[in-house]
Amino acid sequence: MINWGYVLALFILGIITYKRNALDLLGSLTMVLMGIIIIFSAGANWLLLLVIFLIMTLLATRYSRAYKRSLGEYEGRRSSKNVISNGVVAFMMAAFGGYYLPLVGGFVGAIATATADTLASEIGVLQQPRLITTFQKVDPGTNGAVSVLGTAVGIIGAFIIGVSAFLLGIVPNPLSAIVVSVISGTVGCFMDSFLGATFERAEMLTNEHVNLIASITGAIVGILLI
Repeated sequence: MINWGYVLALFILGIITYKRNALDLLGSLTMVLMGIIIIFSAGANWLLLLVIFLIMTLLATRYSRAYKRSLGEYEGRRSSKNVISNGVVAFMMAAFGGYYLPLVGGFVGAIATATADTLASEIGVLQQPRLITTFQKVDPGTNGAVSVLGTAVGIIGAFIIGVSAFLLGIVPNPLSAIVVSVISGTVGCFMDSFLGATFERAEMLTNEHVNLIASITGAIVGILLI
């Protein structure tokens, strides 16, 4: 049985994200549509894991907003391209996860990657970063830049996703949930940084392409680990 209260709550969340300037109109509509399909195909608990990801990323985005604006690194309102590039892999895993168990690991891995990458970017910008390929010091916000603070926060975010996946009953074993989430999220996050330092800096890939490939990487690692 589908609890239509979750569908109503999803529409309310879409309105809130739009009114709070977290997502533009098309981004909010895309999020709601993907969420409805996840509810019907996998269940509300799978959607709740995505909501946890959304809450953490919104909080991270707004953290030290004034400082980020002074650096020109405050992203503010995100578009449907951001929603799709960060969420489409997890969406596909959820749509078929009930029929093929390894896709559960892919679902957790994709969300852990998106969480780790976003938190690492939003919080790591507060510390002097280094380019992942050369370890040279670069300006905050440089494509492919990494920092100890950003990496640590990203791993913590992935850990929270793993714990949440267990508490929501998506992964029944707590150790498996944490291992899958932390490892896949960390690998996916570093893949994002590597692609940013190479292909994105060379303007061969856009930020959305990099996010998508990183999510696919995290999902593959999750599938292999589950």
